[in-house]
Amino acid sequence: MREERIEEQELRLQERLRKLEELETEVKQKEKKLKEKEKAKKQVLLRLAPSLWNELAKWAEEDYRSINGQIEFLLAEAVRKRKNGHKV
Repeated sequence: MREERIEEQELRLQERLRKLEELETEVKQKEKKLKEKEKAKKQVLLRLAPSLWNELAKWAEEDYRSINGQIEFLLAEAVRKRKNGHKV
């Protein structure tokens, strides 16, 4: 009787483990797709005043980023703050 209960519990645990492994595989596939989307960057032509360009260049150098990286960082920050309900 006790052995039967142990076997039933073991079977339930094995089934739960199988479901967890399936979920883990699904999550990994979704993460991979998201990373692939992030790699596909869009190009944008941006015209800036020379004074703004110079300020961005100084700021980028202080943050050890390229100017392009700095602009992307600032835009991402602004979008994140907007999504969280903060005024930019």
